[in-house]
Order: sequence, then C-alpha cells, then structure tokens
Amino acid sequence: MATTLFKLVMDAVTETETYTNPEVEKYFYNFDEADLDVDTLTIPATSFFDDAGDPVTSNLVTLADDNGYYLLFVNGALQQSSLFTVSTDGSEVVITQASTIPVGAPITLVVNNFAPTSTSTTTVTT
Repeated sequence: MATTLFKLVMDAVTETETYTNPEVEKYFYNFDEADLDVDTLTIPATSFFDDAGDPVTSNLVTLADDNGYYLLFVNGALQQSSLFTVSTDGSEVVITQASTIPVGAPITLVVNNFAPTSTSTTTVTT
C-alpha cells in the first residue's frame, strides 16, 4: 500500500465576546499663579476636585500598565501629550509651556483605563 496522509476533517465554530470596561476618572482645577514656576505649572493632586466636586485628598488615579491614557484640557482645549506629565504615583501633574495660561482657566485631567474581559465558546459540530 502506498503512503497516504490522513487528515482530520471537522467543523467548529468559535464565538468570542469582548468587553472593554472603561474606567474613567475626571479631575478639575482652576489655574492658580502660585503653582506656576516661570514656564512650568506643577499641580499637586490635592489641588484638584473630583467629578462630584469634592476635593481630592490623596493621589490621582494613574494609568493601568499598557492599558490606558490621559487627556488634558486647558481652558476647554485638548492639549498635546508632550506638554504634560502625570507623576507615576499620581501625586502631581506638571504642565510645560504654561506661561500663557490665563489665571483662573479651568484645567481638566481625564484618566481613561480599561479592564477588558473576553470569553470564548467553541462548538465542534463534526
């Protein structure tokens, strides 16, 4: 008998459901000249207010590893990410090139993290 390659023949269907589960925190601050040092604005976490209008009493929520991003708005305008940093422990936000920000301008930091989950079901039909 000649050599024959035997192949498995089967049909299967896989269904996957993925949920991104965004976790969004918003922090608000009104520009205070006392926090400005020449051209750099350093905002301590405790100078912010949370989404409920309550003062922040600890560090800000930071990004999940490789699974989130920050948005910074100054006077309602979205800023480039190269113009600001959030400390790794969330204790402060530093904005560079800040000398032109008007006193009292609203500054909003948005922290977007994701806690994704996925489930898959495979059904073999033959």
